[in-house]
Amino acid sequence: MRNILYLLLLTLFISSCGSKKSIPRKNRAITSTEVKRPSSSKQIDNIINDAMRYEGTRYKYGGTTKSGMDCSGLVYVAFKENNVALPRVSRDMATRGNKVSLSKAKEGDLVFFQTNKNRKVINHVGLVTSVKGGAVTFIHSSTSRGVIVSTLNERYWKSAFVEIRRII
Repeated sequence: MRNILYLLLLTLFISSCGSKKSIPRKNRAITSTEVKRPSSSKQIDNIINDAMRYEGTRYKYGGTTKSGMDCSGLVYVAFKENNVALPRVSRDMATRGNKVSLSKAKEGDLVFFQTNKNRKVINHVGLVTSVKGGAVTFIHSSTSRGVIVSTLNERYWKSAFVEIRRII
């Protein structure tokens, strides 16, 4: 029984914000019912500020509160608090908005990752907080450190990077 519990916990830890479905590579147009498109950079600043309020929050699979949060929960809540509807799961978020090149990334974009090299699926998401001199900084929730700010220049994130998508 103890071995089964250990195996179950290990599986949850490894999968992080995991998914089982492959991500389609086609860009899909967003309908007005899916996302309200605010036009101001103030809205993007508000989304980033709301996400930053959770910095230091511990990781909790499926969490969406200050007591615990996973990666997609962080992004979902930050956008929801600003009246922008997104799916709850990172693999579904990766089907929204428009794909943009890394060189055109800007604050408020979503950055997606494949952290399990054995499964070619998107299972992690972060919110771009700044782009300075080509360095993309993003906030996300990691299983080991909770809600933190990282950069795409870090070797781990650079190797797991898949794409950036613009919602707003």
